[in-house]
Amino acid sequence: MALLRSTQSSITSLSHARQLHAQFLKEATLSQSSPFDQQHILRVYSDLGPPLDVDRFFCSLSSPTPLSWRTMIRFSSSHGWFHRSITLFIRMRGSGLNPDGQIFPSVLRCCAALGDVKLGESLHGLGIFLGLDTHLYTGNALLNMYCKFCVYFSNGKQVGNKSGFGSCHLVVATDGILNYAYGQSSILPVYLQSAGKVFDIMPERDLVTWNTLIVGSAENGLYRGSTAMVRKMCFDGIKADSFTLSSILPIFAESVDVKNGAAIHGYSIRHAFDSDVFVGSSLVDMYGNCTRIEYSHRVFQRLMKPDVISWNSIIAAFVQNGMFDGGLKMFRKLVEAGLNPLPATFSSIIPACAHLTTLHLGKQIHGYLVRRMFKDNIFIGSALLDMYAKCGSIEKARRIFDGMRGLDLVSWTAMIMGYALHGPAFEALNLFDRMEKENNIKPNSIAFVAVLTACSHSGLVDEAWNYFNSMSENYKISPDLEHYAAVADVLGRAGRLEDSYNFISNMHITPTASVWSALLASCRVHKNIELGEKVANHMFNLEPSNTSSYLLMSNIYSAAGRWKDASRLRVVMRDKGIKKTPACSWIEVKNKLHAFLAHDKSHPHYVEITKALKILLELMELEGYVPNTMDVLHDVEDEQKKSMLCGHSERLAIAFGIITTPPGTIIRVTKNLRVCTDCHTATKFISKIVGREIVVRDTNRFHYFKNGICSCGDYW
Repeated sequence: MALLRSTQSSITSLSHARQLHAQFLKEATLSQSSPFDQQHILRVYSDLGPPLDVDRFFCSLSSPTPLSWRTMIRFSSSHGWFHRSITLFIRMRGSGLNPDGQIFPSVLRCCAALGDVKLGESLHGLGIFLGLDTHLYTGNALLNMYCKFCVYFSNGKQVGNKSGFGSCHLVVATDGILNYAYGQSSILPVYLQSAGKVFDIMPERDLVTWNTLIVGSAENGLYRGSTAMVRKMCFDGIKADSFTLSSILPIFAESVDVKNGAAIHGYSIRHAFDSDVFVGSSLVDMYGNCTRIEYSHRVFQRLMKPDVISWNSIIAAFVQNGMFDGGLKMFRKLVEAGLNPLPATFSSIIPACAHLTTLHLGKQIHGYLVRRMFKDNIFIGSALLDMYAKCGSIEKARRIFDGMRGLDLVSWTAMIMGYALHGPAFEALNLFDRMEKENNIKPNSIAFVAVLTACSHSGLVDEAWNYFNSMSENYKISPDLEHYAAVADVLGRAGRLEDSYNFISNMHITPTASVWSALLASCRVHKNIELGEKVANHMFNLEPSNTSSYLLMSNIYSAAGRWKDASRLRVVMRDKGIKKTPACSWIEVKNKLHAFLAHDKSHPHYVEITKALKILLELMELEGYVPNTMDVLHDVEDEQKKSMLCGHSERLAIAFGIITTPPGTIIRVTKNLRVCTDCHTATKFISKIVGREIVVRDTNRFHYFKNGICSCGDYW
C-alpha cells in the first residue's frame, strides 16, 4: 500500500486508479486493509470514477469507517441519488454510528429534493437530540428543506401523504424573523413558519442562511417578506451578494415594480455586481418584464462575457416587448458568438418567427433543432407547429403534430387554433373531441377559445352555442371576454345582429370595447347603421380613446355615403389625438422581409410594382373584375377611387412577390389589419391570372387564394 499512498497526488486517470486498486487487491484483501487504505481508494474513485464504480467499491467494504460513510452519503447526494443516500444513512445508523455536521446536511438536502416531510421532520428531531440543529450547515440545510416543502405544497405536489394547502397548513406568524418580515398575525404556510423557527434559534447565521430564507419566501410568492428580509440582512451588517440580487430581482420583474428593481440595479453598480452574469441576466429580465427594453439592452451590453442564459434573457426581452426583429438579431449574434442555444432560447425565437411569418428562418431553426436532437422536446414541438401554422403551412404543422410523442393540452390547443385560423373548422372540431375522448385531456379556457374561433370563422352558429354552453355545464369553466366575443362574432356574421346585441348586453361580466367591436364589424358587413351607432356609443363610453371604434363607425358612414358623419368622427379623432394604425403588409423574399405601407413609394422596386399592378388591373377587368369603390373611404371621384385601391399595402406586396419570385412559387403575405373586400376580390382574380397560390394572413385568419377561389368562402 505504500505505492498507492505515495502516488495519491499523481493519479490523473480512472485507468491509473483501477491499476492501483488491482495492485492493492493482490497485496491484501479489503477486510485486512487499514481504514486509511479504504478511504483513500474510495476518495480516488469518487473523484475520478463513474458513480456505479464508486458504489460497487463501497459495497465491497465489510466494515466501512465513519469517514467512508460520510464520503459515500455525500457522494450519492451530490449525484442525485437521493434514495440511495438516505438508505446509506439508515444503514450507518443501524451499524451504531451517529451522523456528524457534514453528513446531516447532505441527508436533509435529500429529504428536501424528495419532498419527504415525515422523514425530514424525524431527522430534525434527531438533529435536536444529537445537538446538531445549532450547527451552521445543518441549520442552513433545515431552512432549505422546510422552504422546499412549502413550495411543493403551494404547487399542489404530493408531499408525504398530503397534497396542497389546507387550513391546517396555514398558521399565524407570532414572533421572530417572520413577524418582522410579514407583520404580527400574518397567515403563513406552516413549513415556512418552521423555517422561521429554525432561523430564529440559529446561534450563527451567514449569507447562505439569509439567502436560503429570502429565496424560500420568494419561491412561495411571499414577495413582501423577501424584500423585508433583504433590508433586515443589510441592517444586520451582512452584504448582499450576486446570489441575493439575482434572487430578489425576479420579484420585481413579476410584480412589474421597476422602481424597486432600479434601486437594486443602483446597488449592484455601487458594489460592482452589474457586470456579473447572474445579476446582469436578472436585470435584463426585470427591465424586459417592466417594458424598459432600452435598459435591458444597456445592461446586457455591459456584461463582459454574457453566457447563454444572458443571451436568452435579452432575446426574451425583445420578443416579449413585440420587438421581434430585435429578438432575431440577438439570436443571430448568439450563434455568431459560438454559443449553443438552449431549448429555452427557442421558446422565444420560434414565436418571433411566427409573428413575422418568416417561414424560411423558421425552417432553418427547425433543421437546427433536428440536428441538435431537440425536436422531441414537447414544448419546442408545440412552438414549431404553432409557428408553421401562423406562417401559413398548416400541412407541415399537422405533420409535426402527428409525429409528436406525449401530446399535451398545449399541443392540442395549438393545432386546433391553427385549423381555426386556416379555415378547416371541422378538422378543428374533430381534434377538440378527440383530445378528450381518445386521450383523456380535458379542455381548458384557451382550448375553448380555439374551438369557438373555428366556429366563428366558418359560421357554425349551432356548434358555437353547444361548445359555449358546455363550458359551464360540463367543465365548470366560466366564460371570459374572448369566449363571449367569439360567440357574438359568429352570431353577427350569420346576420343575427339583434341576437348578438342581446347576447352581449346580458353577459355576466361587463363587456369591453373589444367584445362590442365584433358586433360593430358585423354591422358594417350587413350595413345596419342604426344598430352600429348604438354599438359604437357603447364603445365610445367604455374606451373613449379606442381607435377601432371611431374608424369602424366612420367606415360604416362612408360606405353608406354619409360623408359628413364620417368626417365628423374623424374630426373627433383628430381633436382627441387618436391616430389610425397605418395599414402595413410584408412579404419574405430571398430570406429578407419587405414591408409596404398603403401607397408606399419608398420601395426600390416601386416603379416595377406599379407597372405590374397596371397590367394586372387590365387583365382582371377583361376577366370581369369590377372595383368595389365602397372600400375607398374618401369622397372622391370613382377613377381616383380605383387608383387608390391599387395602392393598398397587400396589393403592393403581392405584386412585388410576383415580379421577384420564380413562376409557381407560393406567395405569402401578412397584413396587420383586416383585408378589405375589394383586395380580397382582386386577389382571387390575380391568383387565377398568374397561376399562383397566394396566402394572405390578416388579423382574422388565413386566406388561401387558388384558381380564383379563396379558402374562406368569402366569409371573414
